[in-house]
Amino acid sequence: MPSTEARRAAVLGSPIAHSLSPVLHRAAYAELGLDHWSYDRFDVDEAGLPGFMEGLDDSWVGLSLTMPLKRAIIPLLDEISGTAASVEAVNTVVFTEDGRRVGDNTDIPGMIAALRERGVEKVESAAVLGAGATASSAIAALAEVCTGPVTVYVRSRQRGDEMHTWGERLGVDVRIADWATAAQALSAPLVVSTTPAGSTDALARFVPDSPGTLFDVLYEPWPTAIAAAWSAHRGRVVGGLDLLVHQAVFQVERMTGISSVPLARMRTAGERALGVPPMEVGDGIQG
Repeated sequence: MPSTEARRAAVLGSPIAHSLSPVLHRAAYAELGLDHWSYDRFDVDEAGLPGFMEGLDDSWVGLSLTMPLKRAIIPLLDEISGTAASVEAVNTVVFTEDGRRVGDNTDIPGMIAALRERGVEKVESAAVLGAGATASSAIAALAEVCTGPVTVYVRSRQRGDEMHTWGERLGVDVRIADWATAAQALSAPLVVSTTPAGSTDALARFVPDSPGTLFDVLYEPWPTAIAAAWSAHRGRVVGGLDLLVHQAVFQVERMTGISSVPLARMRTAGERALGVPPMEVGDGIQG
């Protein structure tokens, strides 16, 4: 696709003002010489989504979707990938040259890539903190990474039932535990925290002396209390910016058709936007 032809993409969600996606995608466009490509953000809720989609013209190449639109977008698409179907969540829409709207999920491969970049290829067991939408993507990613049981710590029986159902669907041995016992999760070889800011702060004092790997999907504020404690105990930490950058790389690849997307340049742009110091991939905490 020639760079002299104007092309548009954007991230949609509500609220959306905090999104780092424009920073990451614009950094990639600049590095790739896509001078006539633009990437914006629009505050769109479920009620406004159909109208927004109807108003798009041929200059649009793709969309990134965040909450609460990852499931709401599905009925408006012509096709979704197997990855997206596996968790019933679409975070990426690509508009093809023949006018089709194809949905995909880059959160799952983004999680796997972020773990592998930090040296986590396989673990014998894992723990997931939380049971929201991100937790289902985490279970899907763990289907590729974890060879044994995954214990999910939840606050309600209903959430536990939902996570158990996702485990059966994704071929993962999911076991449910009450949130009151979440401190026990920290001894797992891999702990994935999918909870909102502040939810795991009380667990920071329970981080063991020789922890495994913590994957905290938050990127602001960073580091979280548990991530800081984990790093202080010399455990490996994978951060939310790692996930955000990797899933954005997959989005740029799908929207542009270019496979050599500049991950390092995108990460640097994200670090600068968050005001955190640049860190090497081998460091305990990645900002």
